[in-house]
Amino acid sequence: MRVHIPVQRRWGDQDALGHINNVSLLKILEEARLRAFWREGNADDSPVAVFDDDTVSTGGSFATLVARQEIEYLLPVPYARDPLDVQLWIGRLGGSTAEICYDVMSPASDADQVLYARSTVVVVLVDTTTGRPARLPQDIRAAWEPYVDDPITYRKR
Repeated sequence: MRVHIPVQRRWGDQDALGHINNVSLLKILEEARLRAFWREGNADDSPVAVFDDDTVSTGGSFATLVARQEIEYLLPVPYARDPLDVQLWIGRLGGSTAEICYDVMSPASDADQVLYARSTVVVVLVDTTTGRPARLPQDIRAAWEPYVDDPITYRKR
């Protein structure tokens, strides 16, 4: 099962070649990840949202840190007003880590969606008091387990 997060492209995300720059695409992935996993208290919250907005700012006990990122660019992402459909799922759950997988697709409203890029980001749950990795709590595992599916297999390694 996947979570679909619409992410708007910004005019400034383009480079001189007229497509979304590779660094901007990483920011789009970050935006999708934050919208997917951080609660805002709205009915629109993602089904995998397990962290509150104020977890770290109020002295909360957990934070997530990016340990590894990989991205495979398949096609240039053009600028357009309709948001990209960033699809997320969990490739693997470890003791303190989660491998977040992404497919960056053309807008969900497109009859034939185009796959522009695939990415994997490994995040580590960290205890903000000690700075050390922390085991994923059972409530987080329970929220994420329905979204565990096969990790991405990249074309070339």
